[in-house]
Amino acid sequence: MKLPLVLLCAAWIPASLIPANMILTNVAQAQSWIPETSGTTASLRGVSVVNPQVVWASGTAGTYLITRDGGATWRAAQVPGAEKLDFRAVWAFDDGAAFLLSIGTGDQSRIYKTTDSGAHWTLLFTNPDAKGFFDGIAFWDRDHGIVAGDAVDGHTVIFTTDDAGAHWQRRQTAPAAGSEGAFAASNTSLALAGKHEVWLGTSAAHVLHSQDNGRTWTAAATPIRNDGAGAGVFSVAFADPLHGIAVGGDYSKAADPQKNIAVTMDGGRTWTAPDGQSPAGFRSAVAYVPDRKIWIATGTSGSDISLDNGATWKQFDATGYNAIGFVSSAAGWAVGPRGRVAAFQLR
Repeated sequence: MKLPLVLLCAAWIPASLIPANMILTNVAQAQSWIPETSGTTASLRGVSVVNPQVVWASGTAGTYLITRDGGATWRAAQVPGAEKLDFRAVWAFDDGAAFLLSIGTGDQSRIYKTTDSGAHWTLLFTNPDAKGFFDGIAFWDRDHGIVAGDAVDGHTVIFTTDDAGAHWQRRQTAPAAGSEGAFAASNTSLALAGKHEVWLGTSAAHVLHSQDNGRTWTAAATPIRNDGAGAGVFSVAFADPLHGIAVGGDYSKAADPQKNIAVTMDGGRTWTAPDGQSPAGFRSAVAYVPDRKIWIATGTSGSDISLDNGATWKQFDATGYNAIGFVSSAAGWAVGPRGRVAAFQLR
């Protein structure tokens, strides 16, 4: 039997102002990931939860997965001609229409689209930069989308589309901090809000922000570590246009305690480290669960939950996952190495 989770509060209130006994009495009884059979051994890094029934996932060897029955059964397949590509990102609108983004240097970074559940795939766009590297893709709606990539010629790469991916336009960006880019770890380095806003977490531990669909950008520093090639902001999520959380750290030191979380309450203009307990180690993805007003973070050393807007975190699972996606507490999934797929459960 599932027990109800009583919310701490509807407003964004610092944990320091909430009585300790109130926090204790409102903690959910238990959270867990329930493994499902994916039908593949590919390493999975992309997941797109459309609704409680329809979920897509993506990974190595040109692999994509889809379920139409809430994870009871999954169909795994490969995009013809793309068997050597690594699909780090998937973005779906329903059980028929989805985009896949592959990563790699130059023309290994590509965007594919299906409108018939994967029966046919169309190659829409190939990275035009020989030294370029795509990191993530996201859509405000079916027509308007954005792709982010590592810096080329001193500028972070941004492409946008206004016609459902048929054409992509390069956007001008401010000079990058060195080779600043994003991490193609979970397709959550990009976070969207409304019809125009987007945030991008970077390897320089910055969060870039655009209010005009990627045409102009500002940058803000975070306290997340960026002291190595494998360190920085890996994932950004927002509860609303003001309140967001960024996670990351150094993936080469996955289990080490580290500066791996930052919180904003002003739309990303400033970011601070929480005073309380941080997630246990490197975290590749974070998500907000709107119906419960909780946050879930995951990484190679486990998953954590926060019930106080990121001020404190408690690990609830030690299994390594790469990416997570939620539309509600009853519709959340995680994906990881060797075809690992699991559904979120509150008990």
